[in-house]
Amino acid sequence: MDGSTISAGGIGVTEAAFAQLSEILDGAQTEKFLRVAVLGGGCSGFQYKFDLDDATADDDVIIEKAGIRVAVDSISQPFLEGAVIDYKNELIGAHFAIENPNATSSCGCGTSFSM
Repeated sequence: MDGSTISAGGIGVTEAAFAQLSEILDGAQTEKFLRVAVLGGGCSGFQYKFDLDDATADDDVIIEKAGIRVAVDSISQPFLEGAVIDYKNELIGAHFAIENPNATSSCGCGTSFSM
């Protein structure tokens, strides 16, 4: 995980995640942002969902750096309390990842977890 994070509402985002999101959004409309959600399902009970979105809700947690934003909806917030959203570039591939202290176990690919 990148050494520095920016936090809001108990959820952190690393510099690496902001840098990758900035690269993804290059040339796109500035109102676009990364939405992170927790959904029921996946092989471990819950799964993370990453989408580009352009509309926030009043109860979203917004983490922002230099105009680049990450939003988490109010239903997902308790599942991500204390979590850090990161971007990893590994031999198996590059991807957004979440280090979640609330997860008691996770699947091998890291996209689903249980509590």
